[in-house]
Amino acid sequence: MFEPLPDGAVEQDELVDSLVQAAFVTMAVLNRVAAEHDLSLTQLRVLGILRDRRVGVTTLAGYLGLEKSTMTGLVARAEKRGLLQRAPNPGDGRAVDIFLSPQGAELVERVHGQIVQILAPRTTDLTPAEQRRLHSLLRRTLDAGPS
Repeated sequence: MFEPLPDGAVEQDELVDSLVQAAFVTMAVLNRVAAEHDLSLTQLRVLGILRDRRVGVTTLAGYLGLEKSTMTGLVARAEKRGLLQRAPNPGDGRAVDIFLSPQGAELVERVHGQIVQILAPRTTDLTPAEQRRLHSLLRRTLDAGPS
């Protein structure tokens, strides 16, 4: 009926449970840090996405799984707060790019530092090789398909 698992293998539901627990811990940290800076989780995600790129509203909405109209309102509120800016796309004069303002970039770096400070201790018991392996495995799971 059931084939035995190879030595050291983990049941699929145990693995998924660990992933879910890790997500809950991470989400709690992200929510807490976002709230400390008067940001919603979605606003924090927008800032994180724009940390290293300029994108159009449609692309940004796609990253977040939101409608373009919802994203437009989110961007307008963040722009009013001084966190984002808009400018014509250099390759397509009809398109508009969204990117971090200097104030937004500074906030992103502060928030990122806080998140690292809170989450990094969870991996300090791992050897450098284990940390690299965990990173590699997490990247593979994230790259495996759509969320």
